[in-house]
Amino acid sequence: MVTKLKYGNTNTYFVRGTKGGLLIDTDYAGTLQDLFKALKKSVISITNITYILATHYHPDHIGLVSELQKMGIKLLLIDTQCDYVHFADDIFNRENHLQYEPIDEKNATIIDCCESRSFLVDLGIAGEIVKTASHSKDSISIILDNGVCIVGDLEPMEYLDAYDENISLKNDWKLIMSYNPKVIYYAHANEKYFA
Repeated sequence: MVTKLKYGNTNTYFVRGTKGGLLIDTDYAGTLQDLFKALKKSVISITNITYILATHYHPDHIGLVSELQKMGIKLLLIDTQCDYVHFADDIFNRENHLQYEPIDEKNATIIDCCESRSFLVDLGIAGEIVKTASHSKDSISIILDNGVCIVGDLEPMEYLDAYDENISLKNDWKLIMSYNPKVIYYAHANEKYFA
């Protein structure tokens, strides 16, 4: 089951497995109370969240990761994301009022995408994580066997013609569509359903 949590500018998704839960993306730093309100509204307890996974490490997707880590939620990190974990630190450091603490990647669980299916099975989630690096080199998407795809900031497929020469974007969409999705969930756009 996937729950969309809208409490700021970035959509956050909670995937409830039979043995654990996965929170995908957060909003900007300073929105923790808004996340709590959204969780309460959706009848999700913070204790339901086992891992947090970022679709990529831009500031509007990871602003609450370090705070959630301090609450005992584990960070799931894809190996291709390791070099980007601190991408947003300088941005947050310019905003002292946020009191942002950098992410502690030393305590993260690091996996390769090819290990993601077996990792997710341990949470009771059927699906996998794939690299979709056309937005940024650390971008990933989550593909669930029930047809749900969470693609972060992947440029919506309706705009592909405007990116005629972007082979990487076309290849990302070719990969996503090879899973025959039923719905695409974006970080900043409305979901797209397929018949």
